[in-house]
Amino acid sequence: MTNSPLASATATRDLLEAFGLATKHRLGQNFLIDNHVIERICELAGIREDEHVLEVGPGIGTLTLALLQEAAQVTSIEADPELEQVLWSHSVEHPNFAFIMGDALKVAPERIAEASGEAPTVFVANLPYNVAATIILQFFQTMPALERAVVMVQKEVADRISAVPGNKTYGGYTAKLGLYGHVTGRFEVPPRCFMPAPHVDSAVVRIERAEAPLPAGLLPEDVAAAIDAAFAQRRKTIRNSMSSNGFAKDALDEAFASCDIAPTARAETLSTADFVALAAALK
Repeated sequence: MTNSPLASATATRDLLEAFGLATKHRLGQNFLIDNHVIERICELAGIREDEHVLEVGPGIGTLTLALLQEAAQVTSIEADPELEQVLWSHSVEHPNFAFIMGDALKVAPERIAEASGEAPTVFVANLPYNVAATIILQFFQTMPALERAVVMVQKEVADRISAVPGNKTYGGYTAKLGLYGHVTGRFEVPPRCFMPAPHVDSAVVRIERAEAPLPAGLLPEDVAAAIDAAFAQRRKTIRNSMSSNGFAKDALDEAFASCDIAPTARAETLSTADFVALAAALK
């Protein structure tokens, strides 16, 4: 049973005080203090003992210390310089732990692979909520070795990730994420599992890589361009939205006919596969 020695309010307070961080409210982190949640995250991730794990936003290392028990290597990316001293102390005690200080959206995949010893195959993280969706999509786009991600995000973000066509939370982001993977697991995490308790509910989702097949010559960015145009004015029909955002109406009409897509449809009714077919017809 995997657990973390920091997954309690007492242990978290003691570590913060030991490093002089307890009174620095500007840090703004919500620290995970529930071992049961950590156990479920590790179980959902299904980490093999030979795998290299990537983590973003380790904070004081609560989840990190649990991951180190499961994986061959854990590499974390942390943006807050105040926490470098804490992560350094963990690296001294755990030879299979490395960390990079910086913005996860700006750290090159090559640098991550170098720090890890090889490209990570699993992404596990309690993500900063304001950039969670962007990080997930970017990592699947730029790190082809990633097989799966198990991430804690704000519940509303988890709803977007898990949405299906026709659902009110389904949008352009969901359709683009569908080019790379699909959700295979989820559970909710209430505010009481954090210190301090956030004012939002959280959820953990598992996303497995399952790349949408693309016709020869069609690139993911071609599909993304069609998705962006379709959802640019989602109250309009897909024909009107796309024609207002860079696509000629006559080309659209031909593409809709060849794909058996009604030009009066709304973007949120189309699956990722529909957008692949539409982008291929337009190209």
